[in-house]
Amino acid sequence: MVLDTVKLKVDSRCNKEMGCFSSKANDAGAVRRRPGSIGEVAVFVPGLRLPERSEELPLQPLGDGLPRRLTERLATSRTRIIAMAAHEALYMTKPTWRLTITQHGGSKSADLLQTLEDYLPTVLGLVKDGSELEDKVQFAWMNQEDDAEDTSMPSAWYEVLSVLHMMAMLRLSQANSLLVPKTSIEGYHAKVSEENKRASVEIFLKAAGYLECAIQHVLPKISPEKRKGLPVDLAEGILKAICMQALGQAIDVQLGLAIDSPKATLAVKRRLACEMVKCWQQAHESISDLPLLDGWAEKHRLFVTWKHIEAKAAAYYYHGLILDEGNSEKSHRTAVAALQSAEEFLKESKAACEAFHAATPVSRSPPLWGSMRYLHEKIQKESSCKVRINKDLYNNDNSCRMIHETVPALPDFAVALKPEEYRLPTDAAND
Repeated sequence: MVLDTVKLKVDSRCNKEMGCFSSKANDAGAVRRRPGSIGEVAVFVPGLRLPERSEELPLQPLGDGLPRRLTERLATSRTRIIAMAAHEALYMTKPTWRLTITQHGGSKSADLLQTLEDYLPTVLGLVKDGSELEDKVQFAWMNQEDDAEDTSMPSAWYEVLSVLHMMAMLRLSQANSLLVPKTSIEGYHAKVSEENKRASVEIFLKAAGYLECAIQHVLPKISPEKRKGLPVDLAEGILKAICMQALGQAIDVQLGLAIDSPKATLAVKRRLACEMVKCWQQAHESISDLPLLDGWAEKHRLFVTWKHIEAKAAAYYYHGLILDEGNSEKSHRTAVAALQSAEEFLKESKAACEAFHAATPVSRSPPLWGSMRYLHEKIQKESSCKVRINKDLYNNDNSCRMIHETVPALPDFAVALKPEEYRLPTDAAND
């Protein structure tokens, strides 16, 4: 049989019934890499990788091994995703366009997420038991954190990995929209509603679930040779860092809710703060050895650094308050040392915050809310108060050295919050 080369054709007449959006070439170019400004950031999203147009992605000669219906579904679904993703990327990265886009329906992230979910079984159809099509289709995506602008790879699992990454980024974008404080109709100070806080925790866990699935069930399917060709955006370290970011920010929201609750004890708040430190520590370790360059990648590293320091400030503050409940001179001395450490970390976090927002693409810090608003008000006050109360303990020339030497270690708590389990569609996946 003569083997014909099959090409995924793009239907430029993408119609309203399909739910598509018009997307011009210059629109895609506007969101390809590094916008100048991305507005207020409560949750960092390291850019949105965009799929390349299918008309540039020919299939290798497959004979009659590729059903026509599968070819059509791949082409149609990917065309729709390209258009919707371009729209969403502009919404995420162009604050000056956001008002215009909002007037025409705002973010379509929920629709795009559903479209991606519907697309996965089609792609997984290439990797069914006994299928020889896994490496026959060339998929290309625009990168954000990698130095290479595009990465094209003949791998259905690369496409699945890219889709899961996009789904996680969309969830983080949704969380950011919920957690940027908004001024009420009555004109009171900007705040985040409790409803938005609780909803964001669920969204963070979904994002973490997509990434955990990618790390545990998709990356192992890609051969070691092909994994070397993956962009930094999809490196295991980056995926782990974003997964831990999602958990860390979810715990931060929980800490804010605990602070607002009269029933939450100091022990509960300390545990949450220490768990948050562990999440950001793991994120920092995962990202630290990667070859991250300027732009999104460097901003990503700065965000992890900032949040790691901020979490330490919270943890040492609550640890200090609990230590101060002891009756011994040693417990009071270590309590003061912990509170002064919290104060130092808070100062460092302010500088780290400024460095993050100043990095390209520049961003703005939203009004303080939640745990950090409370801690910015309390840490310095509590530290100064405890030093005055225990000033008789610091009456010699070696006081600074003594305080430094008695800084207590934080308790080691396991992270209780877990990603929401996400499973690839079982009707098509070969797991």
